[in-house]
Amino acid sequence: MKILIFGGSGKIGAAVAWDLAKDKDVETIGLVGRHRATLQKIKDWVGSKKIVLHTLDVNKKKEVIALMKKYDASASVLPDRKTSYKILHCSVEAGVSSVDALEEFHLTPDPYEIEGLEIPRGMTLEKYAQWLHRQALKNGVTFIDGMGFAPGISNITCGEAIRKLDVAEKAIARVGGIPSKEASFKHPLRYMITWAFWHVLREYMIKLKVIKNGKIVEVDAATDLEKFRFNQLGKDEDLECAVTPGMPSFLLTRPTLKEFSEKTVRWPGHWQGVLTLKECGLLDIKPVNFQGTKIVPRDFLSHLITPRLQPNPGETDVCVMYNTVEGMKNGKKVRIEYFLWDEADREHHISSMMRVTGFPVAIAARMLAKKMIKETGIVAPEDAFYGDIHKQFMAELEQRGIRILEVIKDI
Repeated sequence: MKILIFGGSGKIGAAVAWDLAKDKDVETIGLVGRHRATLQKIKDWVGSKKIVLHTLDVNKKKEVIALMKKYDASASVLPDRKTSYKILHCSVEAGVSSVDALEEFHLTPDPYEIEGLEIPRGMTLEKYAQWLHRQALKNGVTFIDGMGFAPGISNITCGEAIRKLDVAEKAIARVGGIPSKEASFKHPLRYMITWAFWHVLREYMIKLKVIKNGKIVEVDAATDLEKFRFNQLGKDEDLECAVTPGMPSFLLTRPTLKEFSEKTVRWPGHWQGVLTLKECGLLDIKPVNFQGTKIVPRDFLSHLITPRLQPNPGETDVCVMYNTVEGMKNGKKVRIEYFLWDEADREHHISSMMRVTGFPVAIAARMLAKKMIKETGIVAPEDAFYGDIHKQFMAELEQRGIRILEVIKDI
């Protein structure tokens, strides 16, 4: 089994490679990136002879397709839409199934901040997405779209809960990567960087769609603040969450829900600080004049705050999930809850965000390489992992120490 990783020089790509290297059935792991020295560092860290380095610019379509054809499946953990769409396009043309960790759902593209996405001449964004899906179906390619923590684990758990109900009415996913409680007091906004920070700031500012009263409506990110208490898996903590664009596929795949939203979890006080920054214009991307120089407020803020959000020696992160799905079962009102509290692997220096994002990608890539997932086209996680595939996926997470507690109760 040969698996190719695009974005293999980043932290999430490193986690994917680390996980795949432990599998005896995986003989080759290709790491793709622009800089060989950076890729070599990941190879040295993983410490596996299975890893092959490919210095390649993903803009070189013919070279990417030729490389893909040498592998059984590929995984993309690239952080932006421009490169993500290129990998999807190449995957379709190469006839090689792939898994992508980005939260964009390519079948219904996000029209905001498309980050340099190159659309073929004569096509709209929507038509391009539909064309990619049809070509994937034609070529028998499976593109699992949005597969990591959120989207990913959240989609799969909520999707399973909906299948267990006779009628599902409401699904709220609450997920987030946060500093350990001790570390949170040492950083602004009680936050610590666990993912591309520019991407985090983007998610705080865009508009997104949710389902309210059975209708899809557009709302501002970082609104609908909710406080909740996480009191399972040996933890008892007060947390807060606000809406962000983490699971856009649900708008298309589960349209009969009366209410749906995905919310990002943070420590208390974080969202109040974010809203203050928004009100002051510090998260805007429109350039402003400052003493004769044009600056982008968000870029300037990121430049100032990023060093203060980096982990100090010994500090680790935590990933939290509290998802609820409500509906009817056997004539009764039922709520199904999912709890996850995952901590960093200090021994191997793997952050929790690397674990809960990278490991699901690695598991999915294996399943694609083995042709275990039968759906083709652009497929959301909630539609790819069900039945025996769902059971195996959850068992794989459990083997990696990622425990998810399911609680079913009448309400």
